[in-house]
Amino acid sequence: MQEKTNTFLETEPLGKLMLRYALPCVISLLVAALYNIVDQIFIANASYLGSYGNAANTVVFPLTVVALAVAVLIGDGCCAFVSISLGAGKTDDAHRSVGSAVVLSIASGVLLAAIYLVFAEPILRMFGGSVNEETFRLSKEYFFYITLGVPFYLFGQTLNPIIRSDGSPKFAMVSTLAGAVVNLVLDPLFIFAFKWGMMGAAVATVLGQVLTAALGVWYLCHMKAVKLQKDSFRPRGRLMAKFLPLGLCSLLSQLSLVAAMAAINNMLRRYGALDPVFSQAQYAQIPMAVVGIVMKFFQIVISIAVGLAAGCIPVVGYNIGAGRRDRASRLFAYLLAAEAIVGAVALVIVECFPTQLIAIFGARNESQYYTQFAVRSFRIYLCMMIFACVNKGTFIYLQSLGKAFASAALSMVREIIFGVGLALLLPRFFGLDGVLYSMPLSDILTFVIALVLIVRTFSSLRRENAAGTA
Repeated sequence: MQEKTNTFLETEPLGKLMLRYALPCVISLLVAALYNIVDQIFIANASYLGSYGNAANTVVFPLTVVALAVAVLIGDGCCAFVSISLGAGKTDDAHRSVGSAVVLSIASGVLLAAIYLVFAEPILRMFGGSVNEETFRLSKEYFFYITLGVPFYLFGQTLNPIIRSDGSPKFAMVSTLAGAVVNLVLDPLFIFAFKWGMMGAAVATVLGQVLTAALGVWYLCHMKAVKLQKDSFRPRGRLMAKFLPLGLCSLLSQLSLVAAMAAINNMLRRYGALDPVFSQAQYAQIPMAVVGIVMKFFQIVISIAVGLAAGCIPVVGYNIGAGRRDRASRLFAYLLAAEAIVGAVALVIVECFPTQLIAIFGARNESQYYTQFAVRSFRIYLCMMIFACVNKGTFIYLQSLGKAFASAALSMVREIIFGVGLALLLPRFFGLDGVLYSMPLSDILTFVIALVLIVRTFSSLRRENAAGTA
């Protein structure tokens, strides 16, 4: 057995550890979520883009999530495996898994970008880009430049959880924040001053992603608990087979979100065409633009929920590896309480201030139908935010315990069976409102299942801890 590192994860108070790891993780994920929403805010307030540009952004957004899905498969899986390995004193497995993850992320980013460039038009049509001619034109422009940044984005997002597992959550936060600042500064310059339109929004985003990736490379050369060597970067199938399943929940969660967004976008296009108002050409893009905005707000809230849970992964993994299941159980209780509070705060905001929220996204430049549909969308679509946050925390915590199958299965049920299924079914009875009802109903049904798993997880941890101390 090799010497352990990061032993403080086994001894420091859990509340302190949760704050130390979760807060930087929350900020990192919030900043990542703001990348896209910042683009959308500036696009919405550019009179020459407006709701057409917003709709185009909504079309492309799921395709950036695909890149994120691959990144979290590799990064979150490696993070959990490294934490467990360090807790068990297996430092060779830790550094070799990091090297394998780095090589895999680079190859994946290049391959995904190539696929996007070759099949751009059919992919955009699949995600609702053909709602009208102007939206499709802007979607193609935005997508092309975003695709050029996919290798950098995927690499940077892969390294973020790996950096956290090395005991540097603050650096992970700073690297993401630096990229976001670049995007925030360049967006108004490119969109309003240079009049580069969707290209400007995309280029600003990509330059921020390049900076985050560059900072990640610097950190790889200065890791603390994990000491990389030249031999670390030889891909090892044995280690990939161990850490990739631990990121499966994160992958499926993101991919199923993509499937849900594709279903929602197409239902909005289809049933919008049957609506008395949105069947008119000048208003056809409004449902897609508005729901895209609402989903971006949801992504911000869920980023907090995911950050709270993901920040706990190194702590949980280390304590499980060290046999301290009592600490893992207490941390789960803290996490669920925090998730519920986040959901409650978000619920108050969307129910009480929907008009103010949509005003941020250029409502003054749009028709009254834009604001009216947005208010209805915020209040219906996001009315079960408490359940949504608790569900997400449960998915990730199960993953951190090494229960990849249960975590992935619950995530798939939420996003595919409920998320996609209800999005396709309910509009048949309720029209456009059916798309909005699909979200809260999915969260209610998922919570019923999650509650059973939560109770079983606490019971299992108590039994295993009692057996270990007997």
